[in-house]
Amino acid sequence: MSDTLDFLRKPAALLYREVIRLRNLAFECGFLKTWHAPLPVISIGNITAGGTGKTPLADWIIGYYRSIGQTPALLSRGYGRSTKGVVMVADGRRILCGSREAGDEPLMLAAKNPGTITVVAEKRKEGVKFILERFREQPPSVIILDDAFQHRQIARDLDIVVINAGEAYFNAGMLPEGRLREPLANIRRAGLVVLNKITDRKIADAIAIDLKKTGIPIVEARTEAAELAPFGADMCAENTAGMRMLAFAGIGSPEGFLLSLQERGIRVEAHRFFRDHEPYSREKLLPILLEAEKKSLSLVTTEKDYYRLLGEHELMAILSVRPCYYLKIRTEFVKGRETLETLLKAAIHSRNTERGLTP
Repeated sequence: MSDTLDFLRKPAALLYREVIRLRNLAFECGFLKTWHAPLPVISIGNITAGGTGKTPLADWIIGYYRSIGQTPALLSRGYGRSTKGVVMVADGRRILCGSREAGDEPLMLAAKNPGTITVVAEKRKEGVKFILERFREQPPSVIILDDAFQHRQIARDLDIVVINAGEAYFNAGMLPEGRLREPLANIRRAGLVVLNKITDRKIADAIAIDLKKTGIPIVEARTEAAELAPFGADMCAENTAGMRMLAFAGIGSPEGFLLSLQERGIRVEAHRFFRDHEPYSREKLLPILLEAEKKSLSLVTTEKDYYRLLGEHELMAILSVRPCYYLKIRTEFVKGRETLETLLKAAIHSRNTERGLTP
């Protein structure tokens, strides 16, 4: 069965490439239309499936806009949610739903950025129109589209593409054979590239040289671990260096999570990984808990997984009999932070000037 699937992946990838080519051509020729929102729009996306560090960057950008007096609104598709259509996650005053209704990443970003409007919608145009109507008396000053590089129905004032420098770049394959959502040449559509998760300087430099051929500004960054936050049995933020832990997560690139834990001096004695955004259940968590109890291990997960579990009272109760932690992460810039700030300001300046507003 596995050999059959491997045999089918290459033709499926070729077919997928052709579909993407035709779709992009339809936008470029005007057969498919792009809608221009009346507010500045910033898109943060990637060209591969998951694991680029896009969410911590979105968190940083929301915080940056708030720090310069702007009122951003976040619009995401809300992968993994049980709901359909437009759902308001946070109205700028309070969080209105949990991860099952919102998706883990939008809930996490809403919780980390109180006061920020957060909405999820499969059709981003409907989501933008909902924000414009719902907050017409006091609209946000900028809309941030999360994971929207391939979503071309809405024009954007700045299109940011995040690339994982730790993954295959020069020999990356198209889905489902590889992880590319569209050919690497399509990066030229972006207004800014963030080369993220840099660990090997030689590899990062080679990718940067190739990207510079496009003439697109490049920012170099890495996703860094902050601190371990407790949420389990003892709720004690003790020194975790040298602790023996079982790591579990449902993320796109679990290798980076393990590396971050090891860099903190944590001994990962066992791990259990699931698909990105995969919902947790009692049946999935009980074996993890039993193994941790048998080996006397603490539990550790990602920040995104913590927010996926938050509000699931039965699941949190299962985990709470062991010391549990989640690893906070943040984006740190290696080179080009000033370029990013300049482009973020410029993106809202021209549109707000048109509207007679002072950014």
